[in-house]
Amino acid sequence: MADHRTTLTVPGTAVPAVPPDEDTPDVIPGVRQDIRYLGAILGDVIREQEGTEVFDLVEAARRASFAIREGEGDVAGLADRLRDLPPATALPVIRAFCHFGLLANLAEDLHEERVRDHRADAGDPPPDASLDATWQVLSDRGVTADRVAGVMAHAYVAPVLTAHPTETRRRTVFDVQSDITALLRRRGDLLRAGRTARSDARLTAVDTDIRRRVTILWQTALIRSVRPRIEDEINVGLRYYSISLLQEIPLLNRRVTGRLRELYGPGIPDTPVVRPGSWIGGDHDGNPYVTGDTVRFATGRAAQTVFGWYLDELTALEHELSLSTKFTAVSDGLLLLAERGRNDVPSRSDEPYRRAVHGIRGRLAATAVDTLGEAAVGAGAARLLTEGHVRYRTADQLLADLETVDRSLRGHHDDIIADHRLATLISGVRSFGFHLHALDLRQNSESFESVLTELFARAGVTDDYAALPETAKVELLTRELHSPRPLVDPQAEWSEETGRELGIFRAAAEAARRFGPEVVPHCIISMASTVSDILEPAILLKEVGLLRVADGVLSGAVDIIPLFETIDDLAGGAAVMTDLWGHAFYRDYVTDHRAGIQEVMLGYSDSNKDGGYFAANWALYDAELALVAAAADAGLGLRLFHGRGGTVGRGGGPSHEAILAQPEGAVQGSVRITEQGEIISAKYGMPAGARRNLEALVSATLEASLTPVDRIDDPERAYRVMGEIAAASRRRYAALMHEDAGFIGYFTSSTPLAEIGNLNIGSRPSSRKPTAGIADLRAIPWVLSWSQSRIMLPGWFGVGSALRDWTAGGDGRTAYLQDLYRRWPFFRSVLSNMAQVMAKADLNIAELYAGLVPDRADAERIFGTIAAEFHLTLDMYLQITGRSSLLDDNPGLAVSMRDRIPYLIPLNVLQLELLRRYRAGDESADVLDGIRLTMNGLATGLRNSG
Repeated sequence: MADHRTTLTVPGTAVPAVPPDEDTPDVIPGVRQDIRYLGAILGDVIREQEGTEVFDLVEAARRASFAIREGEGDVAGLADRLRDLPPATALPVIRAFCHFGLLANLAEDLHEERVRDHRADAGDPPPDASLDATWQVLSDRGVTADRVAGVMAHAYVAPVLTAHPTETRRRTVFDVQSDITALLRRRGDLLRAGRTARSDARLTAVDTDIRRRVTILWQTALIRSVRPRIEDEINVGLRYYSISLLQEIPLLNRRVTGRLRELYGPGIPDTPVVRPGSWIGGDHDGNPYVTGDTVRFATGRAAQTVFGWYLDELTALEHELSLSTKFTAVSDGLLLLAERGRNDVPSRSDEPYRRAVHGIRGRLAATAVDTLGEAAVGAGAARLLTEGHVRYRTADQLLADLETVDRSLRGHHDDIIADHRLATLISGVRSFGFHLHALDLRQNSESFESVLTELFARAGVTDDYAALPETAKVELLTRELHSPRPLVDPQAEWSEETGRELGIFRAAAEAARRFGPEVVPHCIISMASTVSDILEPAILLKEVGLLRVADGVLSGAVDIIPLFETIDDLAGGAAVMTDLWGHAFYRDYVTDHRAGIQEVMLGYSDSNKDGGYFAANWALYDAELALVAAAADAGLGLRLFHGRGGTVGRGGGPSHEAILAQPEGAVQGSVRITEQGEIISAKYGMPAGARRNLEALVSATLEASLTPVDRIDDPERAYRVMGEIAAASRRRYAALMHEDAGFIGYFTSSTPLAEIGNLNIGSRPSSRKPTAGIADLRAIPWVLSWSQSRIMLPGWFGVGSALRDWTAGGDGRTAYLQDLYRRWPFFRSVLSNMAQVMAKADLNIAELYAGLVPDRADAERIFGTIAAEFHLTLDMYLQITGRSSLLDDNPGLAVSMRDRIPYLIPLNVLQLELLRRYRAGDESADVLDGIRLTMNGLATGLRNSG
């Protein structure tokens, strides 16, 4: 094997290779080797582009940060050294550490890929969270074919992409990152192959190319300089389809069905398990910028994306299927399709597959032009492609034609051909239809109530709907839902809010007519707490035709989904649903038009903001227990939609473990889960990563549905104990967050909360409405603010006090919790996720942020409270888990955080200084850009911070 310690020369830079990584010595190159390699190139680019003075400043900050990590320096000293930097000088320093975070992420992701490949090559068992591991689990547990078929009949796994203020990188940056990753992969292959004269030349060429890409990256703006529009966020979300999802989702769906049929026979339904969703453009909860035009843009761009992919695949398929009738027979159905293909070129007379696919392509192009205009296929090609072709009315018609081609191939010994591009395209049509993804509509219950109050008053139904008691509201709503008459005068003028809501629902109905009912199949009610909250949007859906009434019977294709968010609403959710299901017309709607499955969404973010980390996690689990029981009593199926954010404080953490930690019965073959912000790019920014993360969702859903994954001895005792600890944790949390008069001032001053809302970070306001409290504050800025100041408070505060107080009761209580940690996935997951977020906290940095608080007495008191709780929580975690450090069970993250800390510290220090200047009145472009960049850089470096 080659000596990988040799110094490799990049033009202009001596890049010292480093010894193999201690944790993965057989994986070459190791992650630290790649990180130091990229860091050296970045340093050389900075010196070349910015000059020696800036390079020396960056190096000095880096060395000081490494000294801090080793306990040989302090953050305050570094802050003093960087305090007087002019903003124009601070900017390249900030950019340097932001770029390192990006490059480190690339190296870590590639290293994970290499480790997996290395273990697979060595013949190791398949890793957890992979489908191969799941097939083994199902076999070991003796799961029967009937059970698998039952689950697969309604299997539905939906990653739902949402917008996020910290994910503001441009497509250009993603493209350069992808190029660098590909080159690093090539470089690793060359290193592992051994050194020869030719390989050295190739290695030098790769090194030069990487340096070229890093130079481009350095001179490219990392984030947009203006506030992103919702249209920008929609396009950002859609780019992951072209990067990975358009290929990986159909391939995965094919693989799942194919393998299960191999294992359990042909009776397994061919269900497209993964069907993605989106909130971007349909989530108008507190976002006045979402309008009917936004919904039209979101649904149109999604359709344009999937039509473009279909047409490209059909073009390639037409080129590939050159089979001649001189050498193979074809079915009568294929011949008929070929005759309709309108391709009379003489050279194609014996190539019916090509002529058939040509016709399919023409009909699909006509469909795209009819629904989206000529721009969907290009004005120049529109007439050429569509002339004489009749559009498809539904995606099922397209699917039928493709299946005709498929049957002909398979009927004449050409399965190997059918199993390639055609099979993937068929799977794609089943997965994406003409809509690509389901666009959810979401609005909060207060807004729905306000709109209906105006509608009912104008229609003479009642003067003040909002003032009615709950029973009267439900009676009125029920009566209106049974009436076919419209409420809305199309000529009437409405208030801005009502006009906007009506426009959104009308645009949703228009999209359903254009692209099919699956384009807008969900309407979510945030802050739902009553039956009337859930029925109110049904009135608007009926007004635009998405729900219909005939002879007092409701029909339609829209799920009405309550979102239970606060601790109290989670506790009351099952009772609300039981009451709702008691109304025959609604129950009949679920039974007859929603396949007997009620979807309920659970809010991880607001419950955490409301009651703290442990209380929220237990409230969610307890709510699931109650909802599962209530649905079973009602004879209905249940699908849970998990509103998880990226960070642990918003429900984040490994999705596979989170799904397996649900109570038995909570995962009934289906799950929807939000994917947000920088988590989206981490999971779906590369095809291999997308494949792995989609596998994790599907494998966990199948295992949780088909195997007993959450059974413990004496569950009633465990539930009672969790409730007691949760209540104590909530009290501790509330004493600071809700009862301490100085807390709001501390929070708003010691974090960049105001700047998140004011500095063009995202399209959405940071609060649902103007407020002086945290109740109406959005969860993203709440969590993001604490992560920027490195306290990470929503992911742990109150847990230590609660655990200490409960175990103080003696009677072997500590030993009992230790046993629960070993045996119960829920408790283990809660503590493990908490440890991960605590490992990213830095109280020394957080104390500097506390220095931004004008009231010094409040600052010292509140920071002292937070610091004491942090240390107590750490002590209790170590005591219960038996671990020696926070990341004992996650050595990969431990290495990652140790390597990253020195590159996060300067970003925090410079953010602090720029916040001081901004708040003192300096709103210069350099100051504003610097704050934006530090926010983005810290989010990138922490990886799941918002």
